[in-house]
Amino acid sequence: MRALTVDEARQRATDLDLRSYEVAFDLTGSGDTFVTTSRIRFAATTETTWVDVKPERLISVELNGQTLDPAALDGGRFPLNGLQSENELVVAAEMKYAADGEGLQRSVDAADGRVYTYGMSSLESAPRYFPCFDQPDLKAPYTVTVKCPEDWVVMGNGAATQTGPGEWTLAETKPLSTYFVTLVAGPYHQIRSEYDGIPLGLACRQSLAEYLERDAEDLFRTTREAFDEYHRMFRQRYSFGEYWQVFVPDFNLGAMENPGCVTFADSLVFRGQVTEAERSTRARIIDHEMAHMWFGDLVTMKWWNDLWLNESFAEYMAHRVAEDATSYGGNWTDFAFVRKWWGLVTDQSSSTHPVAPDSLKDARQSLDDVDGITYAKGAAVIKQLVKYLGDDVFLKGVNSHLEAHEYGNADLAEFIAKLTEAGARDLDHWSEQWLRTSGLDTISVERTTDGVVLHRRSPDDSRRPHKLSVAGYDATGACTTVDVLLDQDSVDVALGNDFAMIVPDANDDTWAKLRLDPTSLANLPQVLPKITDSTTRAVIWNSVRDATADAELDPRQALDLFVTAIQHEDSDIAVGSVVRWVEEHLLGSYLPYDEARGPVADALGNKLASVEPGSSVQLATFRGFVETTADVVLLKSWLDGVDTPAGLELDQDLRWQLVLRLVRLDAFGATEINDELARDTSTEGVNHAARCRAALPAGKEAAWTRIMTDPAIGVQELLAAADGFWHPGQAAITAPYVQRYFTDIAGTADIRAGMVIGLTAHRIAPRFAIDESLVGPAERLIADPAVDPAVRRQTANFLDDLRRAVEVRRTFSGR
Repeated sequence: MRALTVDEARQRATDLDLRSYEVAFDLTGSGDTFVTTSRIRFAATTETTWVDVKPERLISVELNGQTLDPAALDGGRFPLNGLQSENELVVAAEMKYAADGEGLQRSVDAADGRVYTYGMSSLESAPRYFPCFDQPDLKAPYTVTVKCPEDWVVMGNGAATQTGPGEWTLAETKPLSTYFVTLVAGPYHQIRSEYDGIPLGLACRQSLAEYLERDAEDLFRTTREAFDEYHRMFRQRYSFGEYWQVFVPDFNLGAMENPGCVTFADSLVFRGQVTEAERSTRARIIDHEMAHMWFGDLVTMKWWNDLWLNESFAEYMAHRVAEDATSYGGNWTDFAFVRKWWGLVTDQSSSTHPVAPDSLKDARQSLDDVDGITYAKGAAVIKQLVKYLGDDVFLKGVNSHLEAHEYGNADLAEFIAKLTEAGARDLDHWSEQWLRTSGLDTISVERTTDGVVLHRRSPDDSRRPHKLSVAGYDATGACTTVDVLLDQDSVDVALGNDFAMIVPDANDDTWAKLRLDPTSLANLPQVLPKITDSTTRAVIWNSVRDATADAELDPRQALDLFVTAIQHEDSDIAVGSVVRWVEEHLLGSYLPYDEARGPVADALGNKLASVEPGSSVQLATFRGFVETTADVVLLKSWLDGVDTPAGLELDQDLRWQLVLRLVRLDAFGATEINDELARDTSTEGVNHAARCRAALPAGKEAAWTRIMTDPAIGVQELLAAADGFWHPGQAAITAPYVQRYFTDIAGTADIRAGMVIGLTAHRIAPRFAIDESLVGPAERLIADPAVDPAVRRQTANFLDDLRRAVEVRRTFSGR
């Protein structure tokens, strides 16, 4: 099926003016299909167009009372000819439930056999469960009716009313784009509340009910705090009626901003212990999706190249609102350590793109741009914009933009125009430099005989202005900070040259690669633990991680810094983020696994012995230690409940982590996995077991076959199996599968659609096979136009990482 191009979308938006949708769903069948009927009223200034529908079977099509031949359906498009000035189209179709998270997803809970469904419409998915004109700039109000089993409840974009046994009607909505229309139906557990005149609701699977009830007040409190802050900042109140937050199974994203009914991955309903950082992350996801009620849902982009207007704005607002208005702190530290690092890596990849690219990509190719640039870089650029303009001008422009385009669509030029009306100056130049170019500058520090100089080096002819802070630290960690506008290639900084460390962009205000001077690097192990600001520590770690990846810093030096600094780190965000980087890059990619693993495990073991019992830092440290230790006797004793660290609750998810590590150490086999699954018969247990089975030496072939050929496997089970497959400690075992990635991965696009194609390719790429001979097969796969764009994109990212690792090893192999 061919994808919608921007030219086709613009023409259809010119030709049509949508009046309304009435969509009827019949979910009462017992098989893997359901029936949908869409009644669409629209005006037209053309005689011909098409409607989008991707059915198992097209039952009937009627245009203005005339029956059309269903056989005319061609590649997901049904042609409509003889249009009048006003039209009514009725399309009935038998649709197939999805297993890949795109369309109307159907999942069976392993805990009790109950069936749950939810709709995911984003980026080409809507026509998989209702006929529609599928593009963001064709909005219309929706009225939805549903027939379903009598023990089900229904939720969606409009308030749901039960009209009879197994029969529901959703109230007419405000004008919506197809990509955030949703339907949620099943025996969901519901919790209701109300705040400031807005009906609130939470829902999840019945098997997660006790955990949702436990966290309901936390979730509602975050929701209330966020609504208060958004209502303070924006001149318009939330305008989509009820506000449901539904935690759904087999979700392929973190959440989706469907107005009135936000859907979240139900992994955010925590079964066991989690860190404060994880709770804070959940709060930011809530804040992020709520921001979309204004930027994205109230005002929507015209085409997918302006997806950043949705996601960058929501990403920035999520961290800002969570920090300023919710009960959770450390949000900008998390942004620096986690989100920004994701974006920095993406922006240095071969598949980088501008934050606001030209509108050249079709709808399917645009899916590739749901990445660290659209989210993290865009948010960092907006953060820099706010510092550049001032908050008053920024919010004045944002509110004017929302008011001018409410329930409609807008693009970058229209957003910039409203900021300019609000008092901004020279934004055309600013947006050209920051939004229309890809890549990032390098900012470095030079100590001269007269003081300190800040240098900016650009990979192209860009002249991005950076407004940032530079901090000098003495040997005790005491700090002196000065603000700098770096709008030339070099500027003097009003700091002395005798500081033990000098940190550019210490408050993490801009977007750039940062390089420390030799004196600062030499003093880093002594001074870094004394720096009290966790965001500054993140800035420093990002510089270390980036310099290591660029083969400018010996990975053994980075390892030594980790061993020293981790003992003093008091942020669970930092521990979690840096340990993940060590596991994913230092161990097995930049350094030989057998050489580096021991010092990492020893450092984490030492920290675990001294950290505060019951703290989030303890939990983050414990997880890292389990992933790296080779002490089978200790791991087994913990699993048996013997000598578990004080303050730590060995819940079911931690038990599974212990089992996985023991499998990878060849101390556990299929019998122990099955025994653990007998303890945990939940859907989560099934997913954990899939991860463990993929880690079994004898389970590799079965796992590979499921990943590459099984269209029915659930999203989370699929990704769990891919996560378990590769490990640097199993390099000899997985060696036969390295080349098979390049021959087999393309076929997964034939059995799955949307996000999960790229997610699968990313997870199952042989990331620990650091072998230069893989460059050729990767390049051939990337160059093959017949291969799905998401597979090619993820293979390109794999190749970027491979080349970096090869260069790091080549540069420092003799040291």
